Amino acid sequence: MKVLCVDVGTGTQDVLLYDSALDLENAYRLIVPSPTLMARRRIQTATRRRAPLLITGHLMGGGPSHWAARDHVQAGLPLYATPDAARTFDDDLELVQKKMGVRVVSEDEARALGQAMEHIEFKDFDFDRLSQALAGFGVDAHQIDAAAVAVFDHGAAPPGYSDRQFRFDYLAEHCRQAQRLAAFAHKAEAIPAGLTRLQAVADSVREQGLGVPLVVMDTAPAAILGATFDPVVARALEGGALVANIGNFHCLVFRLAAGGIEGFFEHHTGEVTSEKLDRLTSALADGTLQHCEVFDDQGHGALVYSDTPMPEPRFLAVVGPRRNLLVESRFRPYMAVPYGDMMDAGNFGLLAALAGLHPELAEPIGRSLAGAGGAAPWEE
Repeated sequence: MKVLCVDVGTGTQDVLLYDSALDLENAYRLIVPSPTLMARRRIQTATRRRAPLLITGHLMGGGPSHWAARDHVQAGLPLYATPDAARTFDDDLELVQKKMGVRVVSEDEARALGQAMEHIEFKDFDFDRLSQALAGFGVDAHQIDAAAVAVFDHGAAPPGYSDRQFRFDYLAEHCRQAQRLAAFAHKAEAIPAGLTRLQAVADSVREQGLGVPLVVMDTAPAAILGATFDPVVARALEGGALVANIGNFHCLVFRLAAGGIEGFFEHHTGEVTSEKLDRLTSALADGTLQHCEVFDDQGHGALVYSDTPMPEPRFLAVVGPRRNLLVESRFRPYMAVPYGDMMDAGNFGLLAALAGLHPELAEPIGRSLAGAGGAAPWEE
């Protein structure tokens, strides 16, 4: 059985082609530029050429692509976008037009414009591009039985409602419902309303004709879940552990125990220092962290289920591309490397979540995650 897992971040997209016949350490993988970085480069090329630009496709990860689009317009160059693609910049299309200067056009108008200008298609999951990359090494990505994709989704907040609070509400609700990390994964046909980026991934997968079961998940809980498969972290969970994912834009720290989630907080990486992360993590461990301490500091918020302090010594495991922010933490953190690969922690979390949502796939994935029954590539 084979599963294509893709963890889409701001800096990279991390690709794992799981094969139940192989040890997980022998799975084929790619660490390549993220879709938003690739879109940014194409927009910047159009800007340098002084070319008018048309963007179609789906809502996708912003940041670099958003900033490049803003710079294109500020350079006095026209930029047209279809509604779904334009929501990458903001859910409020009136704001996209009035503040950014992007001209939002219908799909029919876009088809008429397409031949006269540079054209970029937005999407977080580009199966054709990924399959072509793997094909260059003799690997057929079309022979898969399922797919799993992780993206960070702020969600589409109602008008006048904080998008930071909206995302926190989603995280808090799913913690309360299940108190387990896999609760943040969804079948493509059961994505909660408001999670527009996850839905855009499902829509683009359907358009690309994969025709296999698809699970989507938020990136941060996926990475935390994947980190728990590091044997050092797994042993620590028996007595309680803190596990952090320090991403390029967001950092999320969970307080976990054998019984599940005991609390968490999420902040913007650009708003924290090593000292601030230590202070917030200590408060989470003490059971004293308040939502307002994070939210009022331009973060997403905090939720703590118990005011009982974690016993000493407190174990902290860290993954994520910005994990060096905690390398000198007072916690003396453990840099988790599930199956020998920190960058694929999110994909290992995706695999575990896929098995939970699709029982028919659970047995081989469970064996692989347990480290049993694999082989070397030449023994397939």
